[in-house]
Order: sequence, then C-alpha cells, then structure tokens
Amino acid sequence: MITSIFWIIPLASVLALAFAWFFFRQMMKESEGTELMKKIASFVREGAMSYLKQQYKVVASVFVVLVILFSIMAYGFHVQNEWVPIAFLTGGFFSGLAGFLGMKTATSARTANAARTSLNKGLQVAFRSGAVMGLVVVGLGLLDISFWYILLNAFIPDEALDPTHKLTIITTTMLTFGMGASTQALFARVGGGIYTKAADVGADLVGKVEAGIPEDDPRNPATIADNVGDNVGDVAG
Repeated sequence: MITSIFWIIPLASVLALAFAWFFFRQMMKESEGTELMKKIASFVREGAMSYLKQQYKVVASVFVVLVILFSIMAYGFHVQNEWVPIAFLTGGFFSGLAGFLGMKTATSARTANAARTSLNKGLQVAFRSGAVMGLVVVGLGLLDISFWYILLNAFIPDEALDPTHKLTIITTTMLTFGMGASTQALFARVGGGIYTKAADVGADLVGKVEAGIPEDDPRNPATIADNVGDNVGDVAG
C-alpha cells in the first residue's frame, strides 16, 4: 500500500534534478577564460567524451549478455520474476546517464578562470559543478526506485500473495536495479582508473625524465590523458 508520505520521495528526486539543472546553467554562464585555457579544456573534454562513448559501447555488449542470462532465468527456468531483466537494464541506463551528465558538467566547468577572480569565486563554481553530479545520481536513483515501487505495487496482485511475500518480490526486483547501476559504474571506475594510472606513469617517465617537461605542464600530452582518466574514473564512475 502506498501512503501519502511516499510521494515525498519522487518529489524530492524531481527537486534534486531541478537543482542540478539550475547549477549547470549557472556554471555555463561563467567565462571560459583565455584562448589557451579554452584550448586545453577542449582537449580534456573531447578526450573524456570519446573515451566514455567507447567504453559505453563495450559495456552495452556486456549488458546484452547479462540481460539474456536473466531472461533465461526469469522466463525459461522461472527462478526470477519477469521484471528482473527490465529492472537490470533501467539501473544500468540511469547509472550511465548520471555518469555522462556529471562528466559533461565537470569537463565544462570554469573553475580555473573563476579562481583568477578570487578564491571564493573559484570555490562557488567548483562546488556547484560538483553538486550537479551528486544531485543527478540521487535524483535519478530515487526517481527510478520510486517508479519501480509504484509499478510493481500496481501489477503484483494483492489477493495472490500475502503482504510480506509481495513486499519481498518488490524488494528483490528493486535490488536488481541497484545491480545494474553498480555494474555500469564498475566499468567506468576500473577503466578510468587504469587509463589515468597509465597516463600518470607516462607523464612521469617520458615527460619529466626524458623530455624534461613538468608533469602538470600542458605541453606534456600525458597531462591531458591523466585528466581524461580522472574524469572518467572519478566523475563518471
């Protein structure tokens, strides 16, 4: 049974997404800075998006295999209920969407240029840009969980099951959503982490030792790759 207090949850999710959109729009109004700052930022943004898109293609193939497996278990052997494969897919989709939106915001943030004005200004831009990621994760997560609870509560008949059994089925199905979200995030965390560590070693060995270029100097290509990996692993993951 859905009580009136339950509707606070989907309302809170919509509110979180609205604030995320507001912070994103506020951040995009800030200046990107000098031409050199724009150029370096564009390299990081392009690399991060290219890497994430390629990674999502690989993850999609893994999800296809897992969905087929869950479908066999649900529709063939009947050891899972019929909602599990769909719940798994939606979890992965919303997780990937949250990662994409969060990383798009992070790679478009104007924090460095804002910090040239004052420390407070730089902190405001950084905080609001980072808040977009947090609010999108919470907002999409709560929205999808609320949707699944309403859907399953409506479609699972009360007369066929006692209240405890019905709630158990709803809960286990919603856990599958979490499994899909975690699977998607795992690839971004691990893939981005490996990528950024490889770039870090390249920046140290080739850039600093062989070429004599400081590690964080934009002339060192590994610096750009390091930032790409950080955005994929830490933000999208």
